[in-house]
Amino acid sequence: MKCDPNLYRAASPSLAVKPRLIRHLFLPPLIIALMIGLGYIGFWVSEHYGIRSLGENGQRQLELHARAVESEISKYTYLPSLLELETSVSILLADPTPEHRQTVDDYLEGLNRRSRSRAIYVMDTTGRVMATSNWRDVDSYLGEDLSFRAYFQNAVRGQPGRFYGIGSTNGEPGYYLAHGLEEHGKIIGVAVVKVRLEAMEERWQRARLEAFVSDENGIIILSSDPARRLKSVVPLSDETKEKLARSLQYYWFPLNELQPLARETLSEGVEKLTFPANSELVSDEENISYLSQTRPLSDTPWNFTLLTPLQDLRREAINQGILVAVAFALVAFLLIAWNERRKVIATRLAAREALQEANNQLERRITERTVDLRASNERLKGQIRERRQAEETLRRAQDELVQAGKLAAIGQMSTSIAHELNQPLAALRTLSGNTVRFLERGQLDVASTNLKTINELIDRMGRITASLRSFARRGDDKGQAGLGKGVDAALQLLGARVENAHLQLHRHFEDVQVQIDQTRLEQILVNLIGNALDAMQAQPQPVLWLEGDTVDGKYRLRVRDNGHGIDAEARKHLFEPFFTTKPGEQGLGLGLTLSASLAAATGGHLGVEHPASGGTAFVLSLPLVSPLPPSQYEQRP
Repeated sequence: MKCDPNLYRAASPSLAVKPRLIRHLFLPPLIIALMIGLGYIGFWVSEHYGIRSLGENGQRQLELHARAVESEISKYTYLPSLLELETSVSILLADPTPEHRQTVDDYLEGLNRRSRSRAIYVMDTTGRVMATSNWRDVDSYLGEDLSFRAYFQNAVRGQPGRFYGIGSTNGEPGYYLAHGLEEHGKIIGVAVVKVRLEAMEERWQRARLEAFVSDENGIIILSSDPARRLKSVVPLSDETKEKLARSLQYYWFPLNELQPLARETLSEGVEKLTFPANSELVSDEENISYLSQTRPLSDTPWNFTLLTPLQDLRREAINQGILVAVAFALVAFLLIAWNERRKVIATRLAAREALQEANNQLERRITERTVDLRASNERLKGQIRERRQAEETLRRAQDELVQAGKLAAIGQMSTSIAHELNQPLAALRTLSGNTVRFLERGQLDVASTNLKTINELIDRMGRITASLRSFARRGDDKGQAGLGKGVDAALQLLGARVENAHLQLHRHFEDVQVQIDQTRLEQILVNLIGNALDAMQAQPQPVLWLEGDTVDGKYRLRVRDNGHGIDAEARKHLFEPFFTTKPGEQGLGLGLTLSASLAAATGGHLGVEHPASGGTAFVLSLPLVSPLPPSQYEQRP
């Protein structure tokens, strides 16, 4: 039905337009504001009293479960001091013979079985494990040096050792209770009991209870939700993280902070926290709120936190608020229903004008945006072209740098290569002259032997020059290479240095096919083995290990030497271009940088390790193509 606007222009503007405009502008927002306000008040009152009720009930649950945790961690407190009464323990610490160790091992094994602990072991005052209940296991603690553990350091000073950490031997978490063993007022050793507390987590999960325990560092060590375990409930500084990483208390876990989306403090020890929803618990919400109640645990610096979900309470409070708002809306609707008919016509006219204006504005904005998008598209295309040109230039520069590194390496090896070629040339000169004389004398057997020797020397020179030609040619980003062939070629190029160094070489790796060009693999290996030879120049008995293993579809080759190692300051700049610890005439500082770049170009990685026993180990990780038949490629010269 079409309305004629002229039918509604007879009324006076002061009587028709202004009152309608006033009602249109102020009455609906006022009604909506009152609805929202009354609904929020109803929601707030319902939520406030609901949280108070949940808090009272949660306080009882908090006390109950906190006492259960205290009971669990205190029932083993007496056990380490019990070993002070066992004569065989003190005899072992005084005279650590295999017979005494076996006696204590058997005793600890039986005691561990009866007490249902995880492990019981005895250490001397240096932190070395002398006897342990798990001496039969492959990952036994026997002989381990655990002097760095905080519980040992406290116990050896006569203080109680209480410590939660992750084992450095098998990565298994546990609660450690340590006690210094005294004899005649002097501490002669330390007894330690390791207890697993994961049974409490299982009980919490079966009871659908959300709770966690945080230690003195603010790290969650027990949690009903595994995703929260080993996260920090307080911010950790970089210094604290580094200190915890050095202590290996939490092994190598990153200790990320458990950051709620929202936090509201209600009272001391009571907060309202909002976290992203756990998909196993709540699947129809984006996040979930909890009432968090925390209580310290007796005899430990730990805290027990109980999380009570508030989603049911929030739904009920929202329903109460909606009921209040709907009731008010119904009343308001009844009050304004009689005037709705007259307001509809004016609303339609105003809506038509507003729609036309909005359509005009939309068309103008679309036109402006189209122009802007075209200009942006042209700029983007130009930037893409520039970036492609820059990438191509960078790739060419990298290839030139790689080739320069190869030529620099060949230049550094020129002396030893000349020596390698001069020896067979001198032998060829002598043997050829002797062969002529033997032929003249009719000694054909001796002449034949000399000719065979000459042939072997020529083959040797051919292998040397072939290795140089293969090493010097340019490589591609893509290709396949045999690891054994690459190692043999690198050792062939460095043959004179290896022979002069009287090197003891250990090869323990599989001859696999890896995704890298053969010449680039050989260049990486020449750099790594050459650096190892440089590092072992001062060693009277240099030893080089080539060890490999497969990890996550990649093959890791570990090149380890027993050289002087790398100081802490130089470690920070190892892979920086033009950084070298060698004299200026011996290196440009590009070898490790180029090697790391070549490995990364194929999806691999070059890293470095610093073994505690000394020396340096470079780890080359490259993607596997397909392993050769499982034959261990191990040789010892």
